[in-house]
Amino acid sequence: MGEKSRSRGCCGWFIAFLVLALVVVAVVIGLKKKFGHGGSDKPAPVPGPPGAVDQKYSSALKTALQFFDVQKSGRLVDNKISWRGDSALKDGSQAKLDLSKGMYDAGDNMKFGFPMAFTATVLSWAILEYGDQMDHVGQLETAQGSLKWITDYLINAHPSENVLYIQVGDPVADHKCWEKPEAMTEARPLIQVNASCPGSDVAAETAAAMASASLVFKKADSTYSSTLLKHAKQLFSFANKNRGSYSENIPEVQTYYNSTGYGDELLWAASWLYHATSDDSYLEFVTGQDGEDYAQLGSPTWFSWDNKLAGTQVLLARLSFFKATDISNSYGSGLSSYRKTAEAVMCGLLPDSPTATKSRTDSGLIWVSQWNSLQHPVASAFLAAVYSDYMLTSQTPKLKCDSESFTPSDLRDFAKSQADYVLGKNPMDMSFLVGYGDKYPEFVHHRGASIPADAKTGCKDGFRWLDSSNPNPNVATGALVGGPFLNETFIDSRNNSMQTEPSTYNSAVIVGLLSSLVTTSSIVESFT
Repeated sequence: MGEKSRSRGCCGWFIAFLVLALVVVAVVIGLKKKFGHGGSDKPAPVPGPPGAVDQKYSSALKTALQFFDVQKSGRLVDNKISWRGDSALKDGSQAKLDLSKGMYDAGDNMKFGFPMAFTATVLSWAILEYGDQMDHVGQLETAQGSLKWITDYLINAHPSENVLYIQVGDPVADHKCWEKPEAMTEARPLIQVNASCPGSDVAAETAAAMASASLVFKKADSTYSSTLLKHAKQLFSFANKNRGSYSENIPEVQTYYNSTGYGDELLWAASWLYHATSDDSYLEFVTGQDGEDYAQLGSPTWFSWDNKLAGTQVLLARLSFFKATDISNSYGSGLSSYRKTAEAVMCGLLPDSPTATKSRTDSGLIWVSQWNSLQHPVASAFLAAVYSDYMLTSQTPKLKCDSESFTPSDLRDFAKSQADYVLGKNPMDMSFLVGYGDKYPEFVHHRGASIPADAKTGCKDGFRWLDSSNPNPNVATGALVGGPFLNETFIDSRNNSMQTEPSTYNSAVIVGLLSSLVTTSSIVESFT
């Protein structure tokens, strides 16, 4: 009898404890629903000048920026890569142009204008938003130098208003060789877009690159900045008046950088030109019929070398955050649609959001494509960091995602999670940024890195280095390789270009992301 009484007593206490726990959980859930993930509706303090440095991200940024030096074409002044040398010095000569500069696209020796221009635009954006943070860790001058190496090339590739050279080299012939760029002897044909063979996508992306870079160099070199802006205006006009997709008009490029449309590039370029000029005609463009036709407002998309819509939406949201009173009368409603779509993009990225994308690995990495899988999570994280800082600087406390609300720190935490995965916090315990950490890919799909600096090889005999079982003799420092499969496996093999090939546009987005994380500071409210 006594044993039964004690049993009932224990059971009663247990039930009471369980009821109390459920009440506490219900209260916590209620508070979360009321106040969101950040608790209070009070905005976080605006960060001051760059402060304490996170050494992990600072070191990774310094590493990432070195890949631009690895990829440089032309006469290498103050060469920092011991196994690289002068190359492609006669590029463009058949058109009486100097196209020797620019950067090789990936692990091959091609110069593809479409992704190269995107690289320049994103690198410019990173400098404009986070140049003070780059400078704080001694990397601003390096970033600006890499940007100018590309824009010097782009200026020369635009010899007249309606002509833009968009490719140097024959990819079919190039991929039949495995050789260092310094050893190339093959013909380097040129491809152009013009009024009779338009390419609005590549021309508008190049306009975006020129316009954004004009802002980067505005104070340091006003003459160069003006030159860039002149080219940007001409290229936008050319792209807009002579509409057509470059990959439809030049079918041979479809295998490599096929464009799925040019509307996003037109909006992207117009957005950058507005920031560079304050000319309302560019705002009229993005909020008018072309915005209705191409912006896909209300439908979140992924940011990449092919699709600039999410980047455009975030860039135009900047105006809503910081210039709302100046533009509200004429363009406020149109721009608010871009901001709402940018918010939808952010809500899709936040893992705890009711509208969170399911396109993730089990460890939380955004995962969209098996080819170059890291491009999308890193680009997404960069946009999230930028948007978070817009919110902080404008004292915007909350982001509403259906019934839930989130803070700038929630977005920053997401951005960090993607960066940390790339830098080694993943099931493989591997850094995908070559040269960073204790373990990173050693068989990077990259010709120059795979062939010893003193080797004398031609087109065909270089393939023995592709097939070698030895790690690369040269480290492609800063290369962000393609990345893991959805099941979070990675095969470190030179013949596995899907996972081990790096690219310059990957470098642009990782530099942007790391620059946002090295420290904290307020965002400039205007680029001009």
